[in-house]
Amino acid sequence: MMGALFKIFAVAPVGCEKSFFGLVPWYHYLPSTDFSSSGCSVINFMFLQPGSNSPGDIPLILLAVVDDLLHVAGLVAVAYVLYGGFQYVSSQGQSDKTARAQNTIIDALVGVAIAVVAISVVSFLGNKLGG
Repeated sequence: MMGALFKIFAVAPVGCEKSFFGLVPWYHYLPSTDFSSSGCSVINFMFLQPGSNSPGDIPLILLAVVDDLLHVAGLVAVAYVLYGGFQYVSSQGQSDKTARAQNTIIDALVGVAIAVVAISVVSFLGNKLGG
């Protein structure tokens, strides 16, 4: 690879990857060629790759950030399912409160489904593009 325009030192994904509440770090999808062989540091970060059709490592970092945001969105949707369930239980048979709780649960389940599909797509793209 050509010389890096910017050198950024961080922890490598191979054996050094740390997560915070299961969220992937920003360097998760970077190819292994960007990391040093002896340590856990990024040595060949390509901001832009001159003379090639590849946009560099920025899209891979953005995929990792989007992946984390989608995980958070999924957790929020699950919390809304629980909230809708609490509304349903506490509606005490009142039809308007029961209908509102059912709508909350259905909307939250749709959100969970969208988040799961989106996480799968982003993960697939990140693994295919980054290697």
